[in-house]
Amino acid sequence: MKQKAIELLAPAGSFDSLQTAINAGAQAIYFGVEQLNMRTRSAGTFSINDIKEVSSICKANGIRSYITLNTVMYEHDMQLLKSILKEAKKQGIDAVIAADFSVINYCNELGIPLHISTQANVSNIESVIFFSKFADVIVLARELTLNQVKGICDEIKRKKIKGPSGALIKIEIFVHGALCMAISGKCYLSLHTQNASANRGACVQNCRRSYTVKDTESGEELAIENEYIMSPKDLCCIDILDQVIASGVDVLKIEGRTKGADYVQVVTQCYKEAILSVKNGTFSQEKVAVWKTEMSKVYNRGFWEGYYLGRTLGEWTKQPSSAATEKKIYIGKGTKYYPKIAVGEFIIESGSLKTGDTLMITGPKCGMIKEKIETLVVNGNKSSEALKGDLITLPFAQFSLWEFTAAVLCLGLYTASRVAEQVRAGGIAGAGRIPMGVAPERT
Repeated sequence: MKQKAIELLAPAGSFDSLQTAINAGAQAIYFGVEQLNMRTRSAGTFSINDIKEVSSICKANGIRSYITLNTVMYEHDMQLLKSILKEAKKQGIDAVIAADFSVINYCNELGIPLHISTQANVSNIESVIFFSKFADVIVLARELTLNQVKGICDEIKRKKIKGPSGALIKIEIFVHGALCMAISGKCYLSLHTQNASANRGACVQNCRRSYTVKDTESGEELAIENEYIMSPKDLCCIDILDQVIASGVDVLKIEGRTKGADYVQVVTQCYKEAILSVKNGTFSQEKVAVWKTEMSKVYNRGFWEGYYLGRTLGEWTKQPSSAATEKKIYIGKGTKYYPKIAVGEFIIESGSLKTGDTLMITGPKCGMIKEKIETLVVNGNKSSEALKGDLITLPFAQFSLWEFTAAVLCLGLYTASRVAEQVRAGGIAGAGRIPMGVAPERT
């Protein structure tokens, strides 16, 4: 029996990550706009003015683009919401991801394809039937087992449940990335403690912290050691991807709009390879081990398979931030490119760089480039090390002139540790040398 096509959906929290997702082989990307998405507080979201460029880039590369408008919507949001949707319609965005009925209604009025967000907590076939009046794709609740997912997919085919397009409803599930302790992300802890609603994209992540338990009668306190009891490990389905695909789902979604381009590149590429291996019958646990080793190098809190195999309780992380085995720090930026000799010029602004280091470059036009430094010219002379203030040149002949030229003025260099966030005004780059301390990073 021929396996149906699987759409791999990657996160795009910046133009760097967008291009990286394209380079890594994603069939579609999703991105947030303004403050009406679930990553408003923790990620530098795109503006309305960016929608045109995002759509243009995606169309030029033959991939689909989806806008996330999945927060709770209030009356004062309606004007902005309508403006975003009108621009999305104008620029040919492929779909909107939403759960609030105001968004659903406006999308249907404007004729914009709609995907029902996991925030709607769809967990049964009757809910699928209801939402099929409005949407062609439904993102199922994260707490379902694969048997439950398969049951829903089978019923869609048996009952021939179709969306507005006339095609059978497609089912999307998350396969990788951060998990929340709350049911499908519906959490009120942050709102209760800090008046910052997680359902409005403003989560302060109370659940990622350590806590003590206090006996209110005796006053005795007990520190909870070894585990952050409200902070689940990251979802990772690559071990069971053959079972996931066999359940009948249509779209595999990677979480991570707040993560860097390195995360997007590695995770997307691993799942792309895994999907292909399932298709051609070469999927194996030996390959899984390689993919998981690669994904452990970028941001993660440890891995587990979520609730898909029947777990009733989350597997909790033992540390507050990333367990990534490779770290990065910002060290500089690109200044010039010489096309005739295919050489890039950079200025070192922090730390140092040596031959043998692995260099990571990210930019809005080139995505992420990772390359081991074999040749290094410092201030016009061949050298093995560059220090703060030095001007260096590196050969990049293996990359297309279009990619590099478009990105060079926005590049940066990284070397051996982690930075908490990227500089949105420019591209970034990094080189892995030795593991170092990890700075806090939101999901």
